[in-house]
Amino acid sequence: MISNIFFVALLVVAALCAGAICRADFRRRIIPDVYLFPLMLIGIVITNFFPYPITPGDGAIAAIFGYAITAIIGYLFGKFKPQSETPIGMGDIKLIATVGLWLGTTGLATSLIVACISGLIWGARKKQKYIPFAPFLIFGGILSLITMMFLI
Repeated sequence: MISNIFFVALLVVAALCAGAICRADFRRRIIPDVYLFPLMLIGIVITNFFPYPITPGDGAIAAIFGYAITAIIGYLFGKFKPQSETPIGMGDIKLIATVGLWLGTTGLATSLIVACISGLIWGARKKQKYIPFAPFLIFGGILSLITMMFLI
C-alpha cells in the first residue's frame, strides 16, 4: 500500500518536472538542470525498486549510448557553426540520456523517432528556424512508455 503511494508520488513529481522542462524549452530554449536531474533520479529509483518493464541495466545502456551518440552528433554539426547556432544543446543531450534511463534501448529509439517526426511537422507548420526538442521528446517518451506498458 505504502509502496503504491510512493510510486504514484514519484510519478507525479516526474510529470511536474517534465512539464517544467517543456515550458522552459518552449519559452527560453533552455532545459534547466533543476528539473532534469530530479527526473533522472526518479527514473533510476523507479527502474530499480518498482515493477517496471525496463531493467536497470537496459536503462543504463540506453542512457550511456544515447548521451554519447547525441553528443557526438551535436559536436559534429556544431563544429562548423557559430556557438549561438548549435543545433543541439547539452540540455537536450542530458534529456535524451534521462529518457534512455526511463525507457531503455527500444523505448529510446521509439521516442526519438516520434520526437523527430512530430518536431519536423511542427517546425514545418510554424516555419521556425529553431525547434524546441524537449516537448517532442517527452511526448514521444510518454507514447513509448504507454505502448511498452500495454503491448509488451
